[in-house]
Amino acid sequence: QVQLVESGGGSVQTGGSLRLSCAASGYTTGSYRMGWFRQAPGKEREGVAAISTGGGLAYYTDSVKGRFTISRDNAKSTAYLQMNKLKPEDTAIYYCAAANGGSRFSPLDQRDYNYWGQGTQVTVSS
Repeated sequence: QVQLVESGGGSVQTGGSLRLSCAASGYTTGSYRMGWFRQAPGKEREGVAAISTGGGLAYYTDSVKGRFTISRDNAKSTAYLQMNKLKPEDTAIYYCAAANGGSRFSPLDQRDYNYWGQGTQVTVSS
């Protein structure tokens, strides 16, 4: 049973930083692609960042490029999302997700992801 547990969310002011963590269990470390998604009130869930199984490839949605960094430590079965220069529009529930098998869609497309965490709230005030 694959389980993903996010942590690190909270409330910060504009320009602040947060580091989200996603602790995984129940599957072979490094065998899943990992992604971070977010859903703001009244909006659809969107892909924020994704990382390959070995961590050598990373993908970002345009709005977070240069501000967010995705990484993973397979030895610790944990993925991270470092978020800097946060803006009010980054306010959302952030979810981590894991994908195995072939890639049918782009790395930031949620349809490839099999397992999801429960989400962690990030609130950025102006």
